[in-house]
Amino acid sequence: MSLQIDVWSDVVCPWCFIGKRRMETALSRFEHADEVEIRWHSFQLDPAHAKGHRVPVQEMLATKFGAPPAQVDAMQRQVTELAAAEGLTYHLDRAISVNTLDAHRLGHLAAEHGLGDQMHERLLKAHLADGELVDDLDTLVRLGAEVGVPADEARDVLQGSKYAAEVQADIDQAKRLGITGVPFFVLNGTHGVSGAQSAETFLSALEQAR
Repeated sequence: MSLQIDVWSDVVCPWCFIGKRRMETALSRFEHADEVEIRWHSFQLDPAHAKGHRVPVQEMLATKFGAPPAQVDAMQRQVTELAAAEGLTYHLDRAISVNTLDAHRLGHLAAEHGLGDQMHERLLKAHLADGELVDDLDTLVRLGAEVGVPADEARDVLQGSKYAAEVQADIDQAKRLGITGVPFFVLNGTHGVSGAQSAETFLSALEQAR
């Protein structure tokens, strides 16, 4: 009996990386982990973000929440500490907010090569830890190559519009399911886990879904 986990996530979402780690911790304690298949689905936190527009995340958050820099810094520190508890090192002061469509298209290409999980991981790290521009063509080709996606194929895809329809289909499915924020996990199509829940909560959901 297999168990499918469908995950909606954005590659610039700090909570999504934390949620991914907590899911993995839960799976490491789940006695049927060998039966689990994980499928990553695209979600854009800000689909209206103009393509090619790059702005420091701290500036973007200050504008979005109408918050003073000190409040944004406090928010960033809190999420960085929570990430550290999961073994992740964030450098959110370096993070640049971009349109994530091309990163998600690369994710779909990687999934075709059986590398969906590795690609999503690398893109999250690139944005949240390394301060990489995850909308830059050469950067995306290099990140893809790092996990095993053929560079020529990645460049070809990213220079066109391939997989844009698949990205939109994921986003449309999220809307139908009532998903308004990420990460969001659907277990066997029956159990939903919203947000970066604790590993214990996730393990309990896994056991119920099975």
